[in-house]
Amino acid sequence: MVTSIMMCMASAPPSDDALFDQFLSDRGHEVESASWEESYNKKQCPDCGALHDMSATVCSVCEWTPESN
Repeated sequence: MVTSIMMCMASAPPSDDALFDQFLSDRGHEVESASWEESYNKKQCPDCGALHDMSATVCSVCEWTPESN
């Protein structure tokens, strides 16, 4: 039996998060980053659903921020 091994050069191995995202994506789950949802003139927290003014940068209920996802 002949087995061929293909060597791939990469600048860095994928992160654990990237591997986990790929695992979920392969199984039909959405893996995009969470961000504020917008409805009319309000922002809605994707974590707890609280409504905020458009100028909000952090959820005043659960303290979620776009960077914390």
